[in-house]
Amino acid sequence: MISINKILSALADDTRRSIIIKLRKGKINSGDLADYLGISPQALSYHLSKLKNAELIYETKYKNFIYYELNLSVLGELIVWLDTLKGETNDEN
Repeated sequence: MISINKILSALADDTRRSIIIKLRKGKINSGDLADYLGISPQALSYHLSKLKNAELIYETKYKNFIYYELNLSVLGELIVWLDTLKGETNDEN
């Protein structure tokens, strides 16, 4: 299981949350993502690195392009953890 701290840290930034929201619609290549966000490829690379480190996204390569997609299993783990804060489970951790 990935660290909840890494996930929350990655999601603490507005740009990274915008990336997650965009990826909800499906995979996208890095060039189109940078254009959508209006940021440089270098800035995008930094944010993508943080999201990959938290395992919130993954990349696939096709020809000369790198595509990014959401890692829904990690988002599911986060939702389960958040549910424990609401008291919907008996987990005391």
